[in-house]
Amino acid sequence: MIAVVQRCSRGEVRVDGTRVGALGEQGGLVVLLAVEVGDAAPQAQKMADKLAKLRIFEDDAGKMNRSVSDVGGSLLVISQFTLAGDCSGGNRPSFISAARPEAAEPLFQQAVEAIRAHGLQVETGRFRTEMKVDILNDGPVTLIVRVP
Repeated sequence: MIAVVQRCSRGEVRVDGTRVGALGEQGGLVVLLAVEVGDAAPQAQKMADKLAKLRIFEDDAGKMNRSVSDVGGSLLVISQFTLAGDCSGGNRPSFISAARPEAAEPLFQQAVEAIRAHGLQVETGRFRTEMKVDILNDGPVTLIVRVP
């Protein structure tokens, strides 16, 4: 499982012009999440734990030492199979590493539920749709997170 994690002041996702998910007023994390071939429940749990505990918000000393729950933030998690794209062999990406939708969607949902189990507010995009994502990256802080 691979994710691009962005610390954001604002974030929302729209489908057909209708907002389907957004960060809360305090901001938080916008997470683009890809499920890869071979991923299973342990990877979904590890990713959820990592996202819930990731300390990328500044403390009073200006160091990244607080998690999203420490700052009262929320998460907007969006399925993004293109993160599994491989461009090393040419100019057209290969998505052979991306899990098929039938396998990816349940694992995506497991990860979301596992994040919620940490007591965090989580909203999502809509799986297998064309989404418009609007974010205001804070910092900017953007990380790539991969769990084995």
